[in-house]
Amino acid sequence: MGKAHVLIEKDENGYSAVITNFKSTIWGAGKTVKEAKEDLMNSIDEARQMYAEDGTRSPDDLENLDFEYKYDVSALFDAFSFLNVSRFAERVGISPSLMRHYKAGDTYISAAQAKKIEAGLHQIARELEAVSLL
Repeated sequence: MGKAHVLIEKDENGYSAVITNFKSTIWGAGKTVKEAKEDLMNSIDEARQMYAEDGTRSPDDLENLDFEYKYDVSALFDAFSFLNVSRFAERVGISPSLMRHYKAGDTYISAAQAKKIEAGLHQIARELEAVSLL
């Protein structure tokens, strides 16, 4: 199974999704993260079709893909729009106003702040994983 490392970032036209660990550049774009991911999947299908039409075997990294996503903060909150930005900011100890700027993609985020956000996400994931419903 091929592992595709996908970087999803906000850009001037919306969002881009780029596979960063393939020899060839495969990317997608869209006004939303969902659209960028869909366009990326379309690009992968087109690459597979190109190899099939040429009568050559597609590279192993194009087959049976397992995706690992890395998001910038704006893309994260677009992809997981059910997360309340202000409440999440309060939970991880960041100013809600500053977090809204991170989400908008109009201010620089330091590595320390990015780590703080990532740690908060992972903590929430662990808490959710421990939940059982009656």
